[in-house]
Amino acid sequence: MPDIFKTHLRQIFMLCIIIMLGILLIATLYVFLPALLGSITLYILTKKLYTILTIRKKWNEVFTAFLFISILLLLIALPLYFSIQLVIPRINNLFNNQAEIISQLEGISQKAEPYLGKEIFSPATATNIAQKFAIYIPSILNTTANWITNFFMMFFFLFYFLYSNKSIEEYLQSIIPLNSSDIQQLSNETIVIIRANALGIPIVSIVHGIVASIGYLIFGVDNWALWGFLTGIVAFFPIVGIMVVWIPLVIYYYSINQNFTASAVALYSTFITGNVDYITRIGVIKKLGKVHPMITVLGVIVGLKLFGFMGLIFGPLLISYFIILIKFIQKSL
Repeated sequence: MPDIFKTHLRQIFMLCIIIMLGILLIATLYVFLPALLGSITLYILTKKLYTILTIRKKWNEVFTAFLFISILLLLIALPLYFSIQLVIPRINNLFNNQAEIISQLEGISQKAEPYLGKEIFSPATATNIAQKFAIYIPSILNTTANWITNFFMMFFFLFYFLYSNKSIEEYLQSIIPLNSSDIQQLSNETIVIIRANALGIPIVSIVHGIVASIGYLIFGVDNWALWGFLTGIVAFFPIVGIMVVWIPLVIYYYSINQNFTASAVALYSTFITGNVDYITRIGVIKKLGKVHPMITVLGVIVGLKLFGFMGLIFGPLLISYFIILIKFIQKSL
């Protein structure tokens, strides 16, 4: 057997081993993908300042990395803590007042039945919902544990991204099969889109939550802060967005004969919160990164399917990569 054939055979064999090990590692560590994506996002947002402090100002690299992590930990953990404090008591209240809630839902069902031609909520439905909640609670607790683990793993990854940023970037440049100008274009696109979405999502959510909360407070909606918070949470999701919150709210208030509140919330959400939605979603994000709105919307749909919540940031990045790589191929032909 010729030596060159043996060499190729060994290379193919080693490549197969590498691919199988890669698949095994990805399948095992996939649970930490949100932590990895989150750390990449924070790294890109903080890299410029970290470089200024460590290179120009001669700050100690380890100290600076821990300082950044401490500040980011507070900036992320404090809003999460207050959000949990806002939501958990309301959830406990739901479990403690199930009979009252079922009674209200039955009232809504009775009023809607003449228009729909059938009963949409019954005692049997209530029992079915309770059983489903009992099934989902363990999975919710498991998901919470995964999020907590990913939260701390994100900062673990971030430390090494910051501390070893030069060697990591040099290695990535060495393995990417593109010339230096194409790599730079990909890098710029990554920075633009991650910055636009990582900063844009909180801005969109905060603005929507504040505007919606003001409306709910003015028109006498019970638990207006909770409903405003939920509106802010769903604000960035495409297509349906804030309608997921205010439409059921309007239906509920119509069902209990509070027609003024229902009509006021419907008009306010349509004309005030809806216009805020357009301005923040298109204006703010496009200004931050000059990202086309179609890339943002389609990317979010794709990203949520692939990456979960972090897909809000990395979904649009995938769409942009796809477009850029097509341009690279066209340029090389």
